Amino acid sequence: MMYSAITICEGLASAQALAEAVEEIDPAPFAVGHFEIEDGSNRFEVGAHFEEVPDDVVLDLLAAVHGARPWTISEVPEVDWVAKVRRDLPPVEAGRFFLYGSHDADKVPEGRVPLLIEAAMAFGTGHHGTTLGCLRAIDRLEAQGFRPRGVADVGAGTAVLAMAAAKVWPGAAPVVAGDIDPVAVETAAANLTANGLGERVACVEAAGIDAPAFREGAPFDLILANILKGPLIALAPDLAGALAPGGRVVLSGLLVEQAPDVLAAYERQGLREADREQIGDWAILVLARAD
Repeated sequence: MMYSAITICEGLASAQALAEAVEEIDPAPFAVGHFEIEDGSNRFEVGAHFEEVPDDVVLDLLAAVHGARPWTISEVPEVDWVAKVRRDLPPVEAGRFFLYGSHDADKVPEGRVPLLIEAAMAFGTGHHGTTLGCLRAIDRLEAQGFRPRGVADVGAGTAVLAMAAAKVWPGAAPVVAGDIDPVAVETAAANLTANGLGERVACVEAAGIDAPAFREGAPFDLILANILKGPLIALAPDLAGALAPGGRVVLSGLLVEQAPDVLAAYERQGLREADREQIGDWAILVLARAD
């Protein structure tokens, strides 16, 4: 039996500080993490996993110090989550793309662009509306006759978007996929190899586009960024600066109500909205240079 402890606090700085403090308690957790609750509230969930019953008094004291809610502690049965995800996640169809796990290799329809994505810790299996929307945007751009040379996938996760671009635009070069998370980079590299794209797509660890492969490949005709509102706004000058004349930027990872703020940040960099799709609560923006 394992144990999980979860709380919510305000702001990234508080979440980071609380997560760091929890790492030092006894018994120590074997995993600690935090992520933004994507509702525009600037709240973050902090979670910790333990092999022994955690000290709830110590946890609640830390929560009080960092302005967090009292922790919710639960027993968690040991489960092979990767195997469970492989069983439970069905294939995804996104335009002409067909995303599947190896256990569904016999289900790939003819005439589709297959993308093999194994369950892993990195984001981007196609089941989330933002990934689905970005794949549809790529499909529409190709159908409209858009032919990019260089492609950048920023915050690539599994690198599914980079792989989709490499598949439908075999002449695109370079194609660069980057992520700040080393686990995501490892997962992306494995997916590229599994799809026969290891020689076509460069996979790098990078914060935004701050890596030699991005600098050497710029300017890009197509930039894909499926991350979150805050990073999208912060990266607006960098992404706009790395975009070639006539290029396109596909943005997602943002709620519909967050789209105006993100769009405004890119309009200040000389980009305009060329296309938009809404999937559930999520917005997918396609931007082009205004000139």
